[in-house]
Amino acid sequence: MIAHMINLTIFLITLIILILFFRKDGKWDTERAKKAFRYFTVLSNTFCAIAALLMCINPENRVFWMLKYVGTVAVTVTMLTVFIFLMPAYKTITGLLKGYDLFMHLLTPVMAAVSLCVFERHPIGMPVAACGVIPVIVYGVWYLYQIIYAPEEKRWEDFYRFNMGGRWPISFVSMLTGTFLICLGYWAILRLPV
Repeated sequence: MIAHMINLTIFLITLIILILFFRKDGKWDTERAKKAFRYFTVLSNTFCAIAALLMCINPENRVFWMLKYVGTVAVTVTMLTVFIFLMPAYKTITGLLKGYDLFMHLLTPVMAAVSLCVFERHPIGMPVAACGVIPVIVYGVWYLYQIIYAPEEKRWEDFYRFNMGGRWPISFVSMLTGTFLICLGYWAILRLPV
C-alpha cells in the first residue's frame, strides 16, 4: 500500500511537471517541451514515472519491477550528477533545486529509491543489476552526437559540460563507472534479507 502511494505520487508529480513543460505564457508550446526532453533529468524522470505507474497497475509483474529498477537507477544518476558534478561546475545549489528541479533532481529520485529498496525489494543477479547502465549508454551516445557530430545549425549547447576541454571520453567513462557503482549499490541493498 505504501509502495503504491509512493509510485502514484511519483507518476502524478512528473505528469504535472511534463504538462507544465508544454505551457508557456498561458499557451501550449511544443517547442518548449521539445527542448525540455533534451535533458537526461527529464527523460529519466519520465521513464521512472511510467515504470512507477506500471507498478501501481501490477506490482507483481517482474518486467514492470525491472523497469522500475532501471528507472530508479536513472533518476539516482540524475540526482548524484547534480550534487557531485553540476553544483560544483555551476557554483550553485539553489539554482538546481528550485521549482521543477527540486522534484526532478531530488524528491522523486529519493521517493523512487525508498520505494524500491524498502517496499519492493527483490534479490537480483549481477547481469540484471548491470542493465541499469543502459539509459546512460543510450543517452550518452545521443548527447555526444548532438553536441559534436550533429549538423552545426542543429547542434546542442554542451549544457552538461561533459565536453569541456574536449574531455568527452573521460566524462563518458566516468558516467558509466559511476552508474555501474550505483547499480552495485542497489544490487547489494536488494539482496539484503527482507
